[in-house]
Amino acid sequence: MKDWEATSPVREHDDVLARENREYRGTGGVSEMNGAYGFMPAFCDLDTGDVYVSCYADGRPAPVHLYEGLPSALVAHDDVGEKPKALKSSVVAGFVRGQRFYTRDEAARELAAAGIAGGC
Repeated sequence: MKDWEATSPVREHDDVLARENREYRGTGGVSEMNGAYGFMPAFCDLDTGDVYVSCYADGRPAPVHLYEGLPSALVAHDDVGEKPKALKSSVVAGFVRGQRFYTRDEAARELAAAGIAGGC
């Protein structure tokens, strides 16, 4: 067990990403709408400010949000130790473009303001 698992609420990963994808569908807050405009799926640990581009377990950049490539300190795994089951509560999904991290809401607003994708 990681220290944060005992002291910090965790977020069940399957529910969070699915809910966020439904909430931001049709906006710049999802990868399918913003990838062509330089946004890369990423995660930010709000406790530290560290940003992690979404990657497959082997380290290749992923076109969507995946927990498999995150550092193990941020992810609780199932009993087998392979499949991520929960994420540290301070970690949020968003996007990186250039040197900046955007939350899903910020990315949606950025593209909506440019007339590229619907707002949220």
